Amino acid sequence: MALIVHKYGGTSMGSTDRIKNVAKRVAKWHDAGYQIVVVPSAMSGETNRILGLAKEIMADPDPRELDMIASTGEQVSVGLLAIALQALGKKAVSYAGWQVPIKTDSSYTKARIASIDDAKVNADLAEGKIVIITGFQGVDELGNITTLGRGGSDTSAVAIAAALKAQECLIYTDVDGVYTTDPRVVSDARKLNTVTFEEMLEMASLGSKVLQIRSVEFAGNYRMPTRVLSSLTDPLMPLAEEIVSGTLISFEEDTNMEQATITGIAFNRDEAKLTVFGVPDKPGIAYQILGPIADANIEVDMIIQNQSVEGKTDFTFTVPRGDYNKAMDVLNESVKAHIGAGNIIGDSKVSKVSVVGVGMRSHVGIASQMFRTLSDEGINIQMISTSEIKISVLIDEKYMELAVRALHKAFGLEAA
Repeated sequence: MALIVHKYGGTSMGSTDRIKNVAKRVAKWHDAGYQIVVVPSAMSGETNRILGLAKEIMADPDPRELDMIASTGEQVSVGLLAIALQALGKKAVSYAGWQVPIKTDSSYTKARIASIDDAKVNADLAEGKIVIITGFQGVDELGNITTLGRGGSDTSAVAIAAALKAQECLIYTDVDGVYTTDPRVVSDARKLNTVTFEEMLEMASLGSKVLQIRSVEFAGNYRMPTRVLSSLTDPLMPLAEEIVSGTLISFEEDTNMEQATITGIAFNRDEAKLTVFGVPDKPGIAYQILGPIADANIEVDMIIQNQSVEGKTDFTFTVPRGDYNKAMDVLNESVKAHIGAGNIIGDSKVSKVSVVGVGMRSHVGIASQMFRTLSDEGINIQMISTSEIKISVLIDEKYMELAVRALHKAFGLEAA
């Protein structure tokens, strides 16, 4: 009997009526002979509400206590879904992450999964039960509840699917798949039937909100087939129709990949740029700048170091916009005087736009076409970074949507 893992997002669990619809969909799969494990998120808006209460009391709460609070949203969801399934005559049991257990490290609010014990879940599945496990959370070696960071339920679902050796992990959300770009920005964006793991990893890292990047990493590391589908369709739609809907993240490149040069246009508004002028051009200087940034738990994305002039250079990098002020403080307090740098300036009104596609490996001229398209629209490029299957540029945020629409058209990604 094949095992399938379902994951449902907060919108899918947003009301008792939607939870009943989720139960109908899960019951349909179970009736078809599948073993089912379900990983739901908290009801939409609940985690923000709970964390907001904590910050009404204290501006900078203890991360351990934040995890204790934030974990309750998913516990409500799993209990309600179990009740909804029981109301349909199904045997269902719910577990919090610590009950499975899902073991993590102790990095509160950003924990990483270390191991998952499958014994209890497999025993329940063998008895014909539907098992429902909280997403987003686990427990450290000292028994403290931890959370995986925002969007962590996707990561939980794929990790559980991998641990249980599931046939497939189905991510049900409020969109019906992965598109060539955000349809809210480009109205004729096209839904992709398949996308390679590498492309999905790049798109997730570049700002696509369809899947959380750590879940894509898990899918790739364990070669777990993962499909993105809509939970807002008829829950009783024929199973054969539902199985082929959405977008499948595959691990085999399309044999016709040379015909599909670019798969999608990704973008991220959540960017800020910092530049340190007059940096001594000597070995170790990049570490002296970025070491304290890393110690402050700030992620760095794009990096450029200019050509040395008379022993001095300029060093520019980007960070998440929410960490901009913190990063600027670190540079001014811990870096500037230590390395003997000049002025430090920043810009929190920039965005990153990227073209992604495995077809880049066999095509030339992608970069020139991208740069020409942006030039024709009068859009200045501030930074450039590349990988084997993507090219990213940093631009003024006011031009972001224009850039996305122009590039989407230039690479012929419109809906058929």
